[in-house]
Parts: sequence; structure tokens; C-alpha cells
Amino acid sequence: MICCILLLLTLTSCVCGTFVVNVTQSSYQAEEKHNITLEWSFTTKPHSPSDSLIIFCQLFTDVRASVLYHLHEGVESQDEEFSGRVQCDKDVLREGRIRLHVSRLRTEDSGLYRCQVLTSDGRSSGKCHLNVSEARDRPEPETEPETEPGEPNTASRGRIGLYCGLGLTAAVVLTL
Repeated sequence: MICCILLLLTLTSCVCGTFVVNVTQSSYQAEEKHNITLEWSFTTKPHSPSDSLIIFCQLFTDVRASVLYHLHEGVESQDEEFSGRVQCDKDVLREGRIRLHVSRLRTEDSGLYRCQVLTSDGRSSGKCHLNVSEARDRPEPETEPETEPGEPNTASRGRIGLYCGLGLTAAVVLTL
């Protein structure tokens, strides 16, 4: 019995001491020119100093690796291609969440996103995939053909004929 309790205590301390980064969603789908929010969570202690937090998020494609977001000693940086398009929600970092807002998506933003977190408690990373598809051509709404001012178009003429026919039918029925 004592051995079981000691084993349980040992396993509990091992699990509780493990630093983990989880991805909220493993796969994302979006359309170019739209915006998306990528999110990871990590284990954190209530009174951990925020300046000891290092975050390094990258995009990996077949042709390159880019720095999406980097936070080190309170200083943020990123590759120029993401400048002005990627913002980190710093308010949720204390809660152990990384929320990156990517705006004006491009098809080249498709790939594997890895976010690595280093704290005094440990180091870990989480990965997710983003597939950005080309914007679908939106069909133009159908419009009535242009007519001369004051002249009804063919659809209006058809409706006028229908209403006249219904009116005549009603008049005949009422006279009978």
C-alpha cells in the first residue's frame, strides 16, 4: 500500500512539473485577403516574471522558414513580410496563451506554424497547419438590362401583362 502511494506521488510530481505547449487547433483553413487567429496554450505559474518568457513562432513552407513572431526580454520582432500583418495579444500571455492575429492572408502564408516557448519552467513547442486558398470569384448579382428612362423593361412588361390578365379574370368571375 505504501509503495502504491509513493509511486502515485512520484508520478504526480513528474506530470505536474512538465512544461507543455498545446495548439488549440491542429489545422486551419482560410481564404486569401481574410484574417485568422492562431492560438497556442502553455503551462504557466501564477507569479512567473513575464520578462523570462521567450516566444519564437515560425512559418515553415517548402521554400523557406520565416519568423512570424519573436518575443525576447519584452522586445518583439518579426520578418518584414509579416510586419503590420501579425499582432500578438499580449494580454493573454499571463494566462499562458499565445494568440497571433494574422491579417490580409496570402496563399504564401500556407504551411506549418510552430510556436516554441521557453520559460524558467522549461521549453516546449506546438505545431499547426494553415492552408490559405485563393479568393473565389464572387458572381456579380444579376441586374435587369438597362432601358430608356420612362420605358418599362421586359420583366416589368411581363408583370404588367400578368396583373392585367388577373384583373380581367377577376372581373369576369365577379360579373357571373
